[in-house]
Amino acid sequence: MMKSTDVIIVGAGIAGSSCAIELARQGHRTLLLDRQQFPRHKTCGEFMSPETKEMLERLGIHLLNQEKSPSSMDHARITMPDGGEIEAPLPGFAYGISRYELDQLLHQQAYTAGAEILTKVNIASIRQLENQSYEVEVKQGNERRCYQAKAVIGAYGSKKLRGTSRKEGVRDETIYVGVKSHYKGINIPARVELYFCDGGYVGISPIENDTVNVAALLTLDSVQGSGKSVTEILQAAAMTNSNLAARLAEGEAIQGTQVSVAPLQLSNVPEPWSDYPHIGDTMMVIPPLCGDGMSIALRSSIVCARWTDAYLKDEIDYTRWQSEYTLEANREFAPLLRRARMIQNLAFAKTNRFYPALARMFPGLATYVVKATRLSEMK
Repeated sequence: MMKSTDVIIVGAGIAGSSCAIELARQGHRTLLLDRQQFPRHKTCGEFMSPETKEMLERLGIHLLNQEKSPSSMDHARITMPDGGEIEAPLPGFAYGISRYELDQLLHQQAYTAGAEILTKVNIASIRQLENQSYEVEVKQGNERRCYQAKAVIGAYGSKKLRGTSRKEGVRDETIYVGVKSHYKGINIPARVELYFCDGGYVGISPIENDTVNVAALLTLDSVQGSGKSVTEILQAAAMTNSNLAARLAEGEAIQGTQVSVAPLQLSNVPEPWSDYPHIGDTMMVIPPLCGDGMSIALRSSIVCARWTDAYLKDEIDYTRWQSEYTLEANREFAPLLRRARMIQNLAFAKTNRFYPALARMFPGLATYVVKATRLSEMK
């Protein structure tokens, strides 16, 4: 039996849920699909820049009014393996909240807006029909369902959806592993801490309930032989940065919060469109040290929802839907990604031990680097 809807969003994380809220509020029949159950812990830095808070408020989510209030941060500290440190103020207050809590808030808003959410479903196929509408076949348990929609939006994260292809050169060849665990007992000031170690870096930032999030991006080569569990990988990384080891020794990992993702490849350029628009990590994976992944997920969903709304209302045709969203996404995110990749390359350079001395010689340098990876204001 074929079911009909206006738009299907594949992936119910930050980007997908936000886009569903926007489109459902415009009166479109919106179906949000995800292969996982929610709420759940996800591999994420759980760091929200000031821009993120503003965009969440646009969606009706006021973080400071929630029962579980987020932490706040006003500066960043980077610690090199040899102990050298760089500190820089953040451009406004940043906030820390777990994805477990944030995804619940977004899903509730999506439900309230009128979106339908189906989890624990696998996408069997996405097929574009001759009239440019889409046919999506899903499998939930032993049951198969088929949906037809005028629009499909990809928000399924950094991994390719089964049966889909990716343009050559869009993602970097270096293979990374991302890991994350919450810790209790680590008393951290109002800041995000970044520790460089062999093969990558580990970020520590406060979240809700007096806990901290410890998230790492490490090359696949550097984690081989480190152990299979997330905590073992983090402890192995800490062996190459004594300050990180001391930090982790203060606390204790909270069971059930450990998550990993691999293989993970950073983007060379945004990929706003394949056979349908992409948002969030499906569109672009920015180096995590830049701390703006959540902002990109929210901004791309808002931009995509605006053009998709116009397409669903027949204000623009399919060709213009594709061209206008692709143009705006590239204009908005390509310069940001170029700056972020440059900073990532500098961070991994063998000369990075000299950076603390440079930051002391040029006090404005660290502040400039922090601001270089910020999104522009919403228009």
